[in-house]
Amino acid sequence: MNTEDIMALALKLAGFDEVPPDSQIYVPKEDVKRVLFGIDVGVPGLLLAKQLGCDLAISHHPEGGSAAVRGHEVFLRHVEIMKAAGVPEDVAREAVREKFEALRLVDHKSNYDLAPSVARLLGIGYMNIHCPLDEVGRRIMQEVVDGVMATGRPTVRDLMDALSQLREFELAETPIFLAVGDETARVGKAVVAHGAFTNGGHRVARAYFEHGVDTVIYIHLEPGDLRALRESGVRGNLIVTGHIASDSVGINPLIDELESRGIEVITYGGIVR
Repeated sequence: MNTEDIMALALKLAGFDEVPPDSQIYVPKEDVKRVLFGIDVGVPGLLLAKQLGCDLAISHHPEGGSAAVRGHEVFLRHVEIMKAAGVPEDVAREAVREKFEALRLVDHKSNYDLAPSVARLLGIGYMNIHCPLDEVGRRIMQEVVDGVMATGRPTVRDLMDALSQLREFELAETPIFLAVGDETARVGKAVVAHGAFTNGGHRVARAYFEHGVDTVIYIHLEPGDLRALRESGVRGNLIVTGHIASDSVGINPLIDELESRGIEVITYGGIVR
């Protein structure tokens, strides 16, 4: 396999037709035999990959090129996920507007050729695959949630316990916890709000709560957003599953596919296997 084949495989797993803006092949590589795969690679990881004799380094998060500059565009996927859950489009677009602008400013200042230039100098392949694998993880987690919901009117704790049974969460150092709400509350509708570059913050969560979704699952949340939700008085349950373990849920299916094709994959830097 080459880097194009690997990206195409990730897209197939996610059901995507094209590479999203937050994923990119920085340095192409043919005939890949050994891969170093991390959630974050960067320059230290590239040096490690070279030392370990790897042909290719794969990062989950964007680390250069156009993926580092345009990755924020994927944040607009929150609009589609919200619409599918019944949130009106105008409400969804307003909910993402402010954070989208902030993410664009952050991306614009990135040193987008630092790590890719190191990979070129080292002579190893380099790529990142973000949104496709997050989408794989979102679907797996939503399937777990939907399975629990099909049993009737479960509690918030029931959802948390079911998600905790996924291997990645069983092994994680970060337990799933309830940031806002009541563990004993009955769940009417639950959405895994993941696979859209980063969490939607307090505005996206509020949009869900105010339009029929009483339970939202994020993989991480900033302290300021938690404070804003608590101070708003809005009623709803916000479950936080943990960033690294949740990313691993989507990464592992691709690793399994690569290994089934004879590629040696060395994982490090947080991937929970």
